[in-house]
Amino acid sequence: MDTTTTGPTFRDATDADVDALVALIESAYRGDSSRAGWTTEADILEGQRTDPEGVLDVIKSPDSRLMIVEQDGRIVACCQLEHRGRHAYFGMFAVSPTLQGAGLGKVVIAEAERLARRTWGVTEMHMTVISVRDDLIAWYERRGYRRTGEMTPFPYGDERFGIPQRDDLQFELLVKPLA
Repeated sequence: MDTTTTGPTFRDATDADVDALVALIESAYRGDSSRAGWTTEADILEGQRTDPEGVLDVIKSPDSRLMIVEQDGRIVACCQLEHRGRHAYFGMFAVSPTLQGAGLGKVVIAEAERLARRTWGVTEMHMTVISVRDDLIAWYERRGYRRTGEMTPFPYGDERFGIPQRDDLQFELLVKPLA
């Protein structure tokens, strides 16, 4: 029996990937399935993380790309890259919960940074993270991102972003210079 696995491959998402991407993103952050990994937001947010329209908007945007990571023929991770002038925005990052903690996230973020530099010539990568996610922020800091202290409010009342289980949620901007 051949149990060989191939390394990850990267490609841009298409319309045909929308349902699989929504399922991946939801599984990484919401509900009981997300508890298999360490990136779960299940204790702070219920409801959806994204929806097909939001994913399709990223795929169709001329200034964005939604990068898919496949391994052994299935989608195992994704991330959004958006060109914003001198920097790129990194978002919609998800790794299959059963593969979290094995180094795939590090590979994905390194490829995203390389791609943003090569494609757009940007000098920084920006992202926002829910400020109470100390473990996730620490992971990004180990990848070279720094906290800016710049906060934006969580969109309370807009269930497209989830149903908050606490009243102190906000987003913090993290920034990394790209060499």
